[in-house]
Amino acid sequence: IAVGQCGNQVGCRFWDLALREHAAINKKGIYDEALSSFFRNVDTRSGGDGRDISKGKICSLKARALLIDMEEGVVNEILQGPLRDVFDSKQLITDVSGSGNNWAVGHKLYGCQYQENIVEKLRKTAEHCDCLQCFFIIHSMGGGTGSGLGTFVLNLLEDEFPEVYRFVTSVYPSGEDDVITSPYNSVLAMKELNEHADCVLPIENESLFDIVNKIQQMVNSGKLGSIVKPNSLLTSSASSTKTVQQKPFDAMNNIIANLLLNLTSSARFEGSLNMDLNEISMNLVPFPRLHYLVSSLTPLYTLADVNVPARRLDQMFSDAFSRDHQLIQADPKHSLYLACALLVRGNVQVSDLRRNIERLKPSLNFVSWNQEGWKTGLCSVPPVGHSHSLLALANNTCVKPTFMELKDRFMRLYKKKAHLHHYLHIDGMEQSCFSEAISSLSDLIEEYNELDATKSGPGIDPARLKIAV
Repeated sequence: IAVGQCGNQVGCRFWDLALREHAAINKKGIYDEALSSFFRNVDTRSGGDGRDISKGKICSLKARALLIDMEEGVVNEILQGPLRDVFDSKQLITDVSGSGNNWAVGHKLYGCQYQENIVEKLRKTAEHCDCLQCFFIIHSMGGGTGSGLGTFVLNLLEDEFPEVYRFVTSVYPSGEDDVITSPYNSVLAMKELNEHADCVLPIENESLFDIVNKIQQMVNSGKLGSIVKPNSLLTSSASSTKTVQQKPFDAMNNIIANLLLNLTSSARFEGSLNMDLNEISMNLVPFPRLHYLVSSLTPLYTLADVNVPARRLDQMFSDAFSRDHQLIQADPKHSLYLACALLVRGNVQVSDLRRNIERLKPSLNFVSWNQEGWKTGLCSVPPVGHSHSLLALANNTCVKPTFMELKDRFMRLYKKKAHLHHYLHIDGMEQSCFSEAISSLSDLIEEYNELDATKSGPGIDPARLKIAV
């Protein structure tokens, strides 16, 4: 479920790359199990709601997705682009006026207005699944629709499908954000994420920007042998026939789309150690509110489609724990790990995984009651153009500074009551919404503080009892 401008732009990159990934493997154009996980195969010749074809040739693929935006721009662009046939009108909900960077408009106003429509389309899409595993919401925190309506949809999912896990990929605004009210929108949205999400992957614009800049520098310095790989998944517009002018956010959105590809690879392809998406929440979230996971991707610098010398496998694991490869600006090595998951793609053995975990373990600070808190997944199909890749997801107290900075930015506006009137004139929006949201965030920060207080040095074993003979 993509909500808002950012959500739909990232979603568009994800579906584009997912199709290319399947196309690279599925040469015969047969609708197989891998495709059926994220796409329906619809017979469009019969009128109305064409029936699904479960086996045989691909007729018309439809993404298992819902696209929601209160402006038409981005969704219309998708409908005019190479992906237009992957979505049909039953999967779209748009309005014309947008939410004006106002969480209350997205959550309270459009939420009420579109509730029935959203629920009906969610149910329709869910009915087409044989085995509904989880919901993914992609949105940003700083604007109005993504933060407001995005978190409204999250609440709806909990009401309508209480048993189904809810994963949220949230793009957090940077300090130099162009939306003045983004601290309000983000903190109001955080309260909803705290209460209604099972797992949140926070992603910071600043980190994405740094990664993209590093890639540019490496390409321009020519160190990498910068021959563009024609078949790699990360070129921005290789699939469309005419060369599309790249937009500034394309490269950043590609990185998030690759995170989602790696995260869902086990659901789509075979593997010797396949990981169900729900296992991530089950194994990585020991306390319900502490469900924010820091993600790091490697190899990253091949995201530029340049021929990087094949890095040794061990180097890839080390990179996953370096700050350069993280999608959030944080320092997990000097903070406390509650749990960590490694999702590997490609020809990697379980023994390679174990060896690297043993090698890295001494340098990482795990909470005393979960010293063995590793979850691993192996998917045998690597990303297009690579031999292997790794996504690390860490539940770590290092997300705390991000939340503290958000709280500071919120308080600077809130102390002056600046811009509040824009929110308070919306029906159903009270000043108590703000005070509850900031206290929810403060409680979350406090929970991380309490865990940090238990931190000792890395890997110090408690003294054993000595038995007197």
